Amino acid sequence: MQIKPIAYFHSPLTSKFGIPRQSGVVEDLVGEIVFEKEYSSPDAIRGLEGFDYVWLIWGFSANKHASSGLTVRPPRLGGNERLGVFATRSPFRPNPIGLSCVRVASPPALSRREGACPMSGVLRVYGADLMDGTPIYDIKPYIPYADAHPEARGGFTDSNSWQPLEVVIPEEIASAFTAVELSSLKGVLAQDPRPQYHEDPERIYGMPFAGRDVKFRVDGDTLTVTEIV
Repeated sequence: MQIKPIAYFHSPLTSKFGIPRQSGVVEDLVGEIVFEKEYSSPDAIRGLEGFDYVWLIWGFSANKHASSGLTVRPPRLGGNERLGVFATRSPFRPNPIGLSCVRVASPPALSRREGACPMSGVLRVYGADLMDGTPIYDIKPYIPYADAHPEARGGFTDSNSWQPLEVVIPEEIASAFTAVELSSLKGVLAQDPRPQYHEDPERIYGMPFAGRDVKFRVDGDTLTVTEIV
């Protein structure tokens, strides 16, 4: 079977570092699906106005190495415990394919984005865990009666809750972002982009976001942005 991208994703997150570990955890994070020419027609999303969410099937294009084993180290377990690859959502898989549920802008409509091909339609979505430039292979509507199982068990995630950090951004730095960018940035940083085994309060980390390099450090449960470049 051969598959090819129907679209590419546009995001303020341009590296793997800082990408939310699951879709939906940063609800305000804005992204754009930029369709390839042959799929860039209002006909392709006819009826989508009746759905709030869609599934994105996409490729882990930034992973340079294929899965080399049957076990991985989930970040939620601190990177210290191995589980079977098919019992996790690790990006290192036998086939580098991702699945994400995202909220569609209402009403859904194909628009144009500055810098995109004039024939490329753009669909805005929220809450994606995709890096800028990620290839998208298919889009399917989210159907609550079939896709939602609120009573289901969540394996190791049930007993290893993820506590968001308090994010402090000085006013002089915050003023460099739009309100939408600032809300998204805070949501991303609150998820703690660091490897879970890092606990040095003096260490400065850098994360690209919306064309800027955001520098920050973490002390306990508080993340403080120190500068932007």
